[in-house]
Amino acid sequence: MEDNKYITVHSNRKDHIVEIDRILYVLMKRNDAEVHVYGGRVYVTRRPYSEFVKELGEGFMEIRRGCLVSVIAIQEITKEGVELINGDILKYTARRKREIISVMQEKKQKIISGYSIPMSFEEYRRHYICFENMPFAFTDIELVFSEKNKAVDWIFRYGNEALARLEKYPLEKLIGSTFSSLFSNMDTKWLTNYKRSAIYGELLEIVDYSPEIDTYLKIISFPTFKGHCGCILFDVDDIGFTGSEKILLSRTGLNEGSFEEHR
Repeated sequence: MEDNKYITVHSNRKDHIVEIDRILYVLMKRNDAEVHVYGGRVYVTRRPYSEFVKELGEGFMEIRRGCLVSVIAIQEITKEGVELINGDILKYTARRKREIISVMQEKKQKIISGYSIPMSFEEYRRHYICFENMPFAFTDIELVFSEKNKAVDWIFRYGNEALARLEKYPLEKLIGSTFSSLFSNMDTKWLTNYKRSAIYGELLEIVDYSPEIDTYLKIISFPTFKGHCGCILFDVDDIGFTGSEKILLSRTGLNEGSFEEHR
């Protein structure tokens, strides 16, 4: 198989350069192929299915005839179908369920095994030296996967002193620890967003209540290394808001009561 990072898709009379890691699945509809990309975009093109099989490579698998799916995008395989990280559910060949699960696990394991970045804290610190004295919290986290290759936790690989103050733990306790080992009341909503950044390269913003530290947080996450993401964290109480309150409520995700409490 060719080891490509991008493919060219001709759609709507234009050539589009599409990053393979952003493709969720390819679905054939007669002579047309629908290329579904993370974020909701769909490219419709007239191109042989066999070309997609060759170009997309080992990170994809066929779950039924004419349906090629990104292995790492698969969340669950249930009776209803193959559920993807974006919420789409695709039909699969039911009699091949065991084979599909086996192939998925094998391919996922191969992909995830390539995520590990063997670096010491000092190496991370040199890499992120510009964040050392920033007035906001910053961390680089590495996803932790279960035996079934599901993201279940994360490890703090780097953090600055502002992170230690926000999380209420000294850096030497944070670095190298999993989140769940420090906070037994871990809310999985954070993991969902971090996974999207670490695996799919999304830049995301989330504003929500953190029961772990009893604080409303604004978090911006973005991809760093494979299987990692960087997170910039703010205590909402520390942010001065200006501009239209209606826009601020929309941007922060807080309701009016929460906004009044935290403005």
